[in-house]
Amino acid sequence: MATQCVTKVELTVSCENLLDMDVGSKSDPLCVLHMYTSGNQWFEVDRTERVKNCLCPKFAKKFVIDYHFEVVQKLKFGLYDIDNKTIDLTDDDFLGELECTLGQIVSSGKLTRPLLKKKRPAGKGTITISAEEIKDNRVVNFEVEARKLDNKDFFGKSDPYLEFYRQMETGWQLAHRTEVVKNNLNPTWRPFKIPLQSLCGGNMEKPIKVECYDYDNDGSHDLIGIFETNMTRLQQATRVSPAEFDCINMKKKQKKKNYKNSGVVSVKLCQVVKEYTFLDYIMGGCQLNFTVGVDFTGSNGDPKSPDSLHYISPNGVNEYLSAIWSVGLVIQDYDSDKLFPAFGFGAQIPPHWQVSHEFPLNFNPSNPFCSGVEGLVEAYRMCLPQVRLYGPTNFAPIIRHVSQFAQQALQQNTASQYFVLLIITDGVITDMDQTRAAIVAASHLPMSIIIVGVGGADFTDMEILDGDDGRLRSPSGEPAIRDIVQFVPYRKFQNAPKEALSQCVLAEVPNQVVTFFNMLKLSPLNSSTPVAAAGGTTN
Repeated sequence: MATQCVTKVELTVSCENLLDMDVGSKSDPLCVLHMYTSGNQWFEVDRTERVKNCLCPKFAKKFVIDYHFEVVQKLKFGLYDIDNKTIDLTDDDFLGELECTLGQIVSSGKLTRPLLKKKRPAGKGTITISAEEIKDNRVVNFEVEARKLDNKDFFGKSDPYLEFYRQMETGWQLAHRTEVVKNNLNPTWRPFKIPLQSLCGGNMEKPIKVECYDYDNDGSHDLIGIFETNMTRLQQATRVSPAEFDCINMKKKQKKKNYKNSGVVSVKLCQVVKEYTFLDYIMGGCQLNFTVGVDFTGSNGDPKSPDSLHYISPNGVNEYLSAIWSVGLVIQDYDSDKLFPAFGFGAQIPPHWQVSHEFPLNFNPSNPFCSGVEGLVEAYRMCLPQVRLYGPTNFAPIIRHVSQFAQQALQQNTASQYFVLLIITDGVITDMDQTRAAIVAASHLPMSIIIVGVGGADFTDMEILDGDDGRLRSPSGEPAIRDIVQFVPYRKFQNAPKEALSQCVLAEVPNQVVTFFNMLKLSPLNSSTPVAAAGGTTN
C-alpha cells in the first residue's frame, strides 16, 4: 500500500458583526467545524474556544486538518452563541454558517464570506478563514510572568492575560491567548506552548507582538500595554536571567511626561522543541492494542426477538456487529499480531449462571484473544446463545481490566504500546461513580476509550464522560489529566457508509496517543531527538 503524502493545514478563524442573541450583553460565540463524509453525513472535527461577550471574535484555537488534494473536502463552519455547559449545540442559539471546500480556502489563502442562516444572510455577519500548510512541527515552550502591571479595575486588581501575534503580509494574526489570572498585578501564567510556525513562520528574526489586557466580563477588555520582540531575543531567556520587556501603553505615554511602562513582562523559559506526530510514533514501532467490551444486559431485549439490539438479522448483521466491523477494520492495521481480547458484561454466564462484568466472549479466561475482526465477530456470534442477558450495566470492571495491561506497558517507559478499548452499549450506566474514577485513573495511562451507543436510549450520561466540554472529574473531585473518552451514538450513522462511523469514532485517537507520549516526554522508539512538553525541559 503506497502511503499517501498527507499535508496538514492549519485554519485560523475570525468573525465580524455576528448576530447579537443575548439580552443585556453580547453573544458568546464558538465556532464548530464539520466535515462531510462520503456517506452524506457531516461529522464534527473540532471546535474553538468560546469568546465571551464579543460580536467580532478572533479565535485563538486553530483547526488542524489533513489536506487531500485528490478529494473534494467539504467543510462547514458553524457559529453558535453558547450560554450553557452542555456539549450539545441544539440548545444554543445559531449565529450562522459557511459551507465551502478546503480547496477553496487553500487556493485563496484567506477567505472572507458572509455567514448564512437558512440559506439567507445572517445579518451582516462575516467569517474569515486563513489557511497555512504546516511544514514545521517544532513548538515553543513558554514560562511567563509579569510584575507591577497597571491596575485597570476600580474594585480589586486587574485580571491580566496575554495575546501573542504573528506578523503576516495582511497585518497581525493571533497565535495564542493565555488564560486569565484573576485579581493579580504580578501574575504567573501556567506554562504554555505555541507552534513555532503559528508564532513566526519559523523565522527567528520576524517580529512577534505581545499584548497584555485586563479581562472584563462584558467583553470590553482594557489594554494594559504592548511590546514587540522576536524569537532570537526570547530564546536568550533563562530562569536565572529572564528576558524582560516593558509593556508600553501609547495613550498613557503621550499623556504622561515621566511615563516608564505599564508593567514588565518576564519570560523565564522560551524553548524550541520538536513535537512528534501520530505517524512518527506508529512508524517508530508503537503498537495499538485493541480490546472490545460488549453489553449483554437485559435492556437489549431477547436476542431471538427481531426488536432486540442483539438480534442478528437474516443477512447476518446488527448494530453491535456493525460497530465491531467498522472500528476493528481500521485499527487492526496498527496491531501486528491482530489478536484482540473481547469481553462481555452484564450477563449470567454458564455453568453457574452468576452475573459477570468481564467475561471472555470465548469463555477462555487464560486466552481471551480473537484472531482479527473475523475472530471477534465469530466469538460474539458463538457467545450470544450461551449467555442470559441480565444486568446491571457496569463499565468500571472492563475499564480497570484494560488499565492493568496499560499500567504494565507504562512500566517499560517507551512509546511502544497504546491501548484502545471499544465499549458497545445500549444505554444507561449503573456504576457511574466507579466508571468516572476508572476513567480518571486511566487518563494517566497509555489508553483511550471509545463508547458506541446502540439503540434509541437517552445517552446524556455518556456525554458527561466524553470530556469535550470540560474536564471529567472522579467522585472525589480529581480531574482527568487528558480527555480519553470518545462517545458516538450509532443512530447518527445508521444510513451512512461504514467508513463514516469509524472516521468519527477514531477521529480523536491519534491526538490522544500524541498527547500521552508528549506528556511523558517519550520519543518514538527509533528516534534520537528529545520530545516537546509544555513547561518541561528536554534532556
